Amino acid sequence: MLKYKNLIFDLDGTLWDPRLTIISIWNDVLQKHQLVQRELKPQDMDPYMGLLAIDIVKDIIPGITDQYAQKVLSEIVAQENKILRVKGGILYDRIKDTLENLVKTHHLFIVSNCQDGYIESFLEYYKFYDLFVDFESHGRTRKPKSENIQLLMERNQLSVEDSVYIGDTQTDYDAATTNGLPFIFCEYGFGKLNQNQYEPLVSAFPDIKLYI
Repeated sequence: MLKYKNLIFDLDGTLWDPRLTIISIWNDVLQKHQLVQRELKPQDMDPYMGLLAIDIVKDIIPGITDQYAQKVLSEIVAQENKILRVKGGILYDRIKDTLENLVKTHHLFIVSNCQDGYIESFLEYYKFYDLFVDFESHGRTRKPKSENIQLLMERNQLSVEDSVYIGDTQTDYDAATTNGLPFIFCEYGFGKLNQNQYEPLVSAFPDIKLYI
């Protein structure tokens, strides 16, 4: 008997690592505007994964105005959505075969803090559209992750008892618990949890099968 019927996934740090692809885009745009002294490295993005893009721009460039940050971000977003569809990112180990097995018994969803078009780029590049029932993003709704999870659950008539959120950051944990959802922590991703010795925890994506 299934423990959960509905699996709601975060994207960055949970299903894939997009840093190598997106870092060159950030560098190109920031250097064009002469906003950085040195090139950003992929690992420079680690603390920001899962955060809202506008907050990332403001942290990388202290003192930038909201209007200028939005202009820079709109250029980055447009390039990311275009290039990710062509280059993709790095899928974590055994994501494809695990998802293809899970979809036989579960309903799969994605909720991410990314821009509109980003999840679509992921699904299009890997031909994963058929695996996921629905998805939601901050870029489409302008709402925080907790509200987007709620929106997706209401839209698809998902019950808390039959659903679980799977992610890699404290933001993911907080968004899940706000909705009364259980949470599976992917420790191989970009984040850490404030809770010591949290369970359930997986160190490789296929291990989520142990908890669902």
